[in-house]
Amino acid sequence: MVGRVGGGLTERYVALLRGVNVGGRTVRMERLRELFGELGLAGVRTYIQSGNVFFDADEPDRGALTARIEGALEQALGYPVPVFLRTVGELEAVLALDPFAGREVTADMRLAVMFTAKPFCADEPLPITSPKGDVEVVYATPGEVFHIWYIVGGRPPNPERFLAPSLSGPTTTRFFHTTQKILAAARK
Repeated sequence: MVGRVGGGLTERYVALLRGVNVGGRTVRMERLRELFGELGLAGVRTYIQSGNVFFDADEPDRGALTARIEGALEQALGYPVPVFLRTVGELEAVLALDPFAGREVTADMRLAVMFTAKPFCADEPLPITSPKGDVEVVYATPGEVFHIWYIVGGRPPNPERFLAPSLSGPTTTRFFHTTQKILAAARK
């Protein structure tokens, strides 16, 4: 928690946006900050160009807050932008799980966290590996899927293709080390 604003308890949020500055959809971070500010959110900051926004809010209904942000972004940008909200404390807890601990990371591996709108429902116990051997899911929570990308033939995999049967809603992915940097920046 951050403190009190207007009589309510204020929480610092990290908004992880999907589809910002990929696939020809370019949004300047200055514009994102403006859009979040227009929603009455305080202390708005962005981190790198991939749609990571920090802000403070005292709105108790996270679902309503998410819907309000998504609606404003779609209206302003002209396309839907799924938003995944985590408090700083929640993001700390996610990173503290570190199911990658003890793994030797090689040049052909990328450790990633997929943030989900709905719980991940695997048909098999974890860990599971894609038929091509390019994606390994090592751990999942109700809102996150920890997985490893294996670069095969110089190409990164498409984890969503392999995970689609176990997902029932939008997702966004960040590399594990990037998520650590996002958290450090959000704490400032």
